[in-house]
Amino acid sequence: MPLVPPPFDPELAASLERMGDAARPGFTLDDIDTARRAAGAELLPLVDLTMDGAFEVTDRAVPGPAGAPDVPLLVCRPATAATAAPLPVIYHVHGGGLMLGTNRAGVEAPLSWARELGAVVVSVEYRLAPEHPHPAPVEDAYAGLVWTAEHAAQTGGDPDRIVVAGASAGGGLCAALALLGRDRQGPRPVGQLLMSPMLDDRNDTVSSRQMAGVGLWDRTANETAWTALLGERRGGPDVSPYAAPARATDLSGLPPAYLDVGSAETFRDEVVTYASRIWQAGGDAELHVWPGAFHGSDALAPEASLSRAARTARLAWLRRLLTRQRLA
Repeated sequence: MPLVPPPFDPELAASLERMGDAARPGFTLDDIDTARRAAGAELLPLVDLTMDGAFEVTDRAVPGPAGAPDVPLLVCRPATAATAAPLPVIYHVHGGGLMLGTNRAGVEAPLSWARELGAVVVSVEYRLAPEHPHPAPVEDAYAGLVWTAEHAAQTGGDPDRIVVAGASAGGGLCAALALLGRDRQGPRPVGQLLMSPMLDDRNDTVSSRQMAGVGLWDRTANETAWTALLGERRGGPDVSPYAAPARATDLSGLPPAYLDVGSAETFRDEVVTYASRIWQAGGDAELHVWPGAFHGSDALAPEASLSRAARTARLAWLRRLLTRQRLA
C-alpha cells in the first residue's frame, strides 16, 4: 500500500498553491546555480539589519579551520551594548540545504529574538557543498563559534551564554556544533534551537517516504543535499555524527534543546527520534510537531496561525532558557 502524506494545514496549503511552479519538489544538483542566483536576488531587498537603529552591524573575517580561508561573520550588536553588562549571544547558522545561503539568509528571525530579549547576534557564513563537502561546512561553523566565544568582549557578548540556532541545514549544523563542543572540550553553548533540522543522511524514515514528490523539500531534494555533502558515503556505514547528527551514538551531556518540525515534512521522524534520544540519554529537550506544517512554511506564510504559534513558542523557550541562565 502506498504511503499517504499527512494533510497540509489549509492556510499553509493555500500559500503553497499560490507559489505554483516555484514550489515544485525534486531539487537536483542541476538546480543549484539557478537556486543560488534566485537566493542572491531575494537577499537584495533584505530588511534593515539594524532593525531601525536597534543594532550596530559589522562584518568580520575570522580565522577558519587550519589551512582553510577565513570565515565571514555578521555581527549585530545592540546599540546599547557598550554601556550594558555582557549580553547573551545567539549564534546563527543559516539554512539552504548545505548548498545555498550566506550569513544574511534567515537572520531576521534571530534579530527579532535578540531585539526582544537583549542579545547579540552573530551569524556565520560557511563554505557550501558540493564544492566544499564535509567537513568544510561544520568546521567553518565551529571556527566561527570558537572566535565568538573567545572574543565575546568585542561584541558585547557573554561567552558563557551562547545559544546556537538554525533552521533546516543550519539546524543540523547547530546540532553538530553541540556535539563538537562536548567532544572537543570547546565552546559549550547553553542551548540549541533547532528549527526543522536536517539530521539524518540515510533519508529512509516513514516521513521521508511519505513526502516523496510533495512539498518544498521532498525526499529527492534531501538526497541531493546529502549527496552534495557526502558523495558516495551518503547512507553508508561510516558517516560522521558531525556531518549527520542522527548518527551520534551518545546524546548525553548536550545543552538543552528546542526542536520543532512540521507533521507534513520530510524531517518529521528524524527530528522526533532525535528529541526522544536526548530524553533517553537524560537530556533536556522541548519538541513541537506543528500539525499540517510543511518544510519552511512559517517563512513562506508568516501570518498563518501555525506560523505565529511557532514563532511564539521559540521566543518563549529562549526567554525561559536565558532567564534560568541568569538566575543560575
